[in-house]
Amino acid sequence: QVQLVESGGGLVQAGGSLRLSCAASGRTFSRNVMGWFRQAPGKEREFVAVIGGTGSSTAYADSVKGRFTISRDNTKNTVYLQMNSLKPEDTAVYSCAARLGAITYHSASKYDYWGQGTQVTVSS
Repeated sequence: QVQLVESGGGLVQAGGSLRLSCAASGRTFSRNVMGWFRQAPGKEREFVAVIGGTGSSTAYADSVKGRFTISRDNTKNTVYLQMNSLKPEDTAVYSCAARLGAITYHSASKYDYWGQGTQVTVSS
């Protein structure tokens, strides 16, 4: 069983930055692929970024590429999402997710464990 707790969300003006954190329980963290997803009101959940167990493999949605950076610290069982140049369309509930294995899936259905989410609101 893996428990995930996100933090770092909040209200920021367009062009600003936020760093989200996701702390994971369990001793298998370094073997977990970790993903960030987001869901805006009235929209489906969408993939944001993913990182492999060692941190060497990352991928991003086109909408955030060049602005967001995913990273992890396996000594702290934590994955991060650094968000720069934020836009109002980035407003959503951001959730981290975990799955055992090596494949860095973009599909939410492939993930086994989810955090409760943290709200990010970007004002124009």
